[in-house]
Amino acid sequence: MKKFIQTIKNIYNIKELRDRIGFTLFLILIYRLGSFIIIPGVNSEALASAHESAGSTGLVGLISTFTGGAFSRASIFALGVMPYISASIVMQLLGVAVPQIQKIQRDGESGRKKIQTYTKLLTIVVTVLQAPGYLNTYVAPAISDTSFFSFQLPAVSVMVASTMFLMWIGDKITDKGVGNGVSMLIMVGIMARFPEAIAGEFARLTGADVAGGRLLTFFLELIVWFFIIALTIMLIQGVRKIALQYAKQMSVGAINQSGARQYIPIKVNIAGVMPIIFAQAVMFVPSTLLSMDWVDKEGLIGQTFAALSDPRNFWYNFANAMMIILFTFFYTAMVINPRQWADDFKKQGAFVPGVKPGADTADYIDNILSKITFPGSIFLAMIAILPAFAMMFDISTAFAYFFGGTSLLIMVGVIIDTLQQIESHLLMRHYDGLMESGKLRGRSSNAAPVGISG
Repeated sequence: MKKFIQTIKNIYNIKELRDRIGFTLFLILIYRLGSFIIIPGVNSEALASAHESAGSTGLVGLISTFTGGAFSRASIFALGVMPYISASIVMQLLGVAVPQIQKIQRDGESGRKKIQTYTKLLTIVVTVLQAPGYLNTYVAPAISDTSFFSFQLPAVSVMVASTMFLMWIGDKITDKGVGNGVSMLIMVGIMARFPEAIAGEFARLTGADVAGGRLLTFFLELIVWFFIIALTIMLIQGVRKIALQYAKQMSVGAINQSGARQYIPIKVNIAGVMPIIFAQAVMFVPSTLLSMDWVDKEGLIGQTFAALSDPRNFWYNFANAMMIILFTFFYTAMVINPRQWADDFKKQGAFVPGVKPGADTADYIDNILSKITFPGSIFLAMIAILPAFAMMFDISTAFAYFFGGTSLLIMVGVIIDTLQQIESHLLMRHYDGLMESGKLRGRSSNAAPVGISG
């Protein structure tokens, strides 16, 4: 506790860091207040009663979790930053398939700014396409006037402006606050549902209507949850270091000096949460098809779709895990090109000790990627399906979502990244870091600056 109090004092003593944290909290407050402002023309009470029996499962539950409940409330921030994420994914895929985009990506800082501009423009297009679908399906029961000029056009305009405002907030947090702005907004949305979920689980297990109460069960659930968080941190922070030796250089005075040996840290989970997002998008297809009239609900196809739509079903989780493994390999191959890495090493006068430059180096990197991606994908798939196991052990659905999946990975990843930035400020001003045993892993000062993204 003394160490924690001293760390808080150190943070407060650094004016820049204090201002950054305060600015971030201020923008987060604006985001949370905006998530309770209902779209003009929507009856919030009618919306709540219309979807009361449906609960928060499937795609609605996922998006509502990412937006802190704004989606289910028909808030002006109902879509959150999801259109921006969709646009970013599309731009990443285009970066693989379109040579012109690849050329822009290689232009350094100017290329990054161009890609960012294209992503924002694409975000507007995605929001314009998603907003009417959201209004005409989920919000439709709570709309009295559905005419185009009196409701549809103003509502879509408000949602587009709100999404762009959230992107502006995310950019400001990244530039003048702490942490990655867009990721921070998603994490805040997820965390907003956590107090309600844990309070509901506590009340369910210790309520007056529960025979004898199960307070011990609640504490055991928390212990298991902390253990899962520790495993998730290991997955996020785990790296495989590739040694990199730079060619000998001549110093002043014509004395030979050996180039410094550095390393490239390759994450065990390079793909992050993207495989889970891709897999969940595919797993929503059976439930969508099951709702169509042409599907025989009692037939083989209908029963198959029903099994693949139930998060508690074995085949749902098996198919989800298999797709996560496949998407992990696909995304890793998409973001890392071993041959490009090998070429960059040669241009910078660097080489892997004991490995010939060129094709042999590319094969060496590819072999390492294969060895670490497979166990990483298995671990990622296990974390993704943990909420299903939590529900099988009689944990409430709301709390079970925090036992794994995208929510837990994003929450842990963003918190670690934010703590690393805070620690960097402390260490730069010669204060002790956040960890008594040393620096938080993830931003090592001796990582080789080879200029390779991904």
